[in-house]
Amino acid sequence: MVAGCRTGVVLTVRVVGETGSTNVDLLAAAEAGAEEGLWLRAQRQVAGRGRVGRRWADGDGNLFASTIVRLRPGDPAAPTLTLVAAVALAEAVSVVAPGRAMIKWPNDLLVSGAKLSGILLERGAGDAVVIGFGVNVATHPDLADRPTTSLAAQGVAVTPAALLDLLRERFSHWLERWRGNDLPSVRAAWEAMAHPRGTTLRVRLPDGGQCEGTFDGVNADGALRLVDRDGATTLIHAGDVFA
Repeated sequence: MVAGCRTGVVLTVRVVGETGSTNVDLLAAAEAGAEEGLWLRAQRQVAGRGRVGRRWADGDGNLFASTIVRLRPGDPAAPTLTLVAAVALAEAVSVVAPGRAMIKWPNDLLVSGAKLSGILLERGAGDAVVIGFGVNVATHPDLADRPTTSLAAQGVAVTPAALLDLLRERFSHWLERWRGNDLPSVRAAWEAMAHPRGTTLRVRLPDGGQCEGTFDGVNADGALRLVDRDGATTLIHAGDVFA
């Protein structure tokens, strides 16, 4: 167990050899009263999940970690924590792989155009939000619908524990900015590491439909802004993005 602190919050990392899902474990811990600042890292995760119930591969040597945020009166809308998490992870990865990390809406991180990691936010009991990070550090799966990579495949040597230390520091920084009513700075940092504005994107919607347009950043609640050929803006709240 590793402990640290930031103003008013004790940061603790618990490490387990194997678990089903770090998110599931912290959702239970939050319901039992665990405080904000707790992190759980598993050396192996056998039932990890991505968005919409997708399985997250449990490759040896990868990072599987989750943390708890306790919402407070006056905090921005909970879904915007996705922006905080993505910026923090992108900055952490950029320390070990400078200039290669790019955020893909809503919560993927790409390196050299291939998927490196994913983020999953889940609302727990009461004021708890659990945020899970899965990062391909040593290995990566082969997916039929998108290229994938790992830090090792990119020639980057880093341990899951060392990457988590970087992530914890950046997450703490951006959470304080978010909580200090500085969501515009969080959005600006997110957009600076995302697709360039004007990039043509195709979105596969949850109902099976598709739409296409040019990227115009995100709005105040984190929705994707997509501009069509007529100049009309569509807000996308859920879907898979392809460039």
